[in-house]
Amino acid sequence: MEIKIGTQLELEPTYTERVEVFRCKVVEQKDNIIYIDYPTNVATKKTAFLIDGSEFRASFRTDDKQSFAFITEVTGRKAGNIPMIMLHCPKAEDFIKIQRREYVRVETPVDVAIQFKDYKYQLVTADISAGGLAVVLKGAIAFQDGDEVKLTIVLPFANGDVKYVITDATVVRISENDNKKIATIQLTDTDDVDKQHIVRFCFERQLVNRRKETNPFDA
Repeated sequence: MEIKIGTQLELEPTYTERVEVFRCKVVEQKDNIIYIDYPTNVATKKTAFLIDGSEFRASFRTDDKQSFAFITEVTGRKAGNIPMIMLHCPKAEDFIKIQRREYVRVETPVDVAIQFKDYKYQLVTADISAGGLAVVLKGAIAFQDGDEVKLTIVLPFANGDVKYVITDATVVRISENDNKKIATIQLTDTDDVDKQHIVRFCFERQLVNRRKETNPFDA
């Protein structure tokens, strides 16, 4: 797959406390470098000056209306009739297809603390998305279907950063699957910044899972 000249990209900073989206167009492409015009901040409509080395999640749509995303980094600038910013472009197999549902759910273990009244449990997820998660239960628990709980979710990123998402949630149901007791939990009061952290974490884990599938001996 090749990103065509004129394709519109949306760029979201991967490690920031602010939720920002920048929009730009692909002007040129050579080898593993994409040249874009100077992007515009979607919220402020102002031109953005991206710093060399800054990392972004880039997303775009193909002619057949499929959406893909990849992680990119600003590598420099190029002068010309149009001032351009240079972005690293990974191989097409590292592109992730964006599902058209609200949030993508990724199977991955994540540490999560669940507080219910005076009880607190240290557990691990079976899967996670920005809308909710499934937690593997151990031993006796006090909460039941429909109970309100508070979560502290630990998100370790590949660059060494760790984000702690603290949010209210609702226990949707408790069930058994493959001899495991699973609690499905819906996030109910998560702010936009924390949602972005979870979305980016899920995207990063998708990349890791994709590479393991492609190169099983490197896992």
